[in-house]
Amino acid sequence: MTRPKPTILLAEDTPANVEIVYRILGADHDVLVASNGRDAVDLALAENPDLVLMDVMMPVMDGYEACRLLKADPRTAEIPVIFLTAVAAVDAVVKGFDSGGVDYLVKPFHARELLARTRTHLALRQTLAAERALRRELEDALGQVRQLSGLLPICASCKKIRDERGEWDNLETYIAKRSEASFTHGICPDCARRLYGMDLDSLRG
Repeated sequence: MTRPKPTILLAEDTPANVEIVYRILGADHDVLVASNGRDAVDLALAENPDLVLMDVMMPVMDGYEACRLLKADPRTAEIPVIFLTAVAAVDAVVKGFDSGGVDYLVKPFHARELLARTRTHLALRQTLAAERALRRELEDALGQVRQLSGLLPICASCKKIRDERGEWDNLETYIAKRSEASFTHGICPDCARRLYGMDLDSLRG
């Protein structure tokens, strides 16, 4: 089964630059295009791209403001934004990072550099997404384990426990369903004396 292509949103108002980016990335990525910052925000909300390439100087809304809006919305806050800028001045670069960008490229950029930055931030986003998924799984597992700390209905005779669905499980089954614990069976000193007349404490000595 082939994996779907990553989706990249390009916010760029110059057709020649759009063509350049598409030639570099179009074969291995689905490239969406917005010609101003406002459209870029709307398209990001609609399509949830994996990465945004954001021009700085655009009509209607510039790239800095568009990036700030993306980062302020929980639906798009995790999408990495790489700025494409014709200005390499420190103030412009810092402004891009302050608005929420993760990287920047100075125009005209080399194809290999654009590919490398794009792949790096796509891979980083996948790694972060996997970590968040693992964290959610761990939190769910902890939530299951915490159920053991509540008031548990237990049969006074057979010692089975009633679960949240109203079904009765033996203690081992109940714990195994809610933790990674496994069981090894032995016998306690009291049962050894009662059932077999054995004094385990003296044997240990």
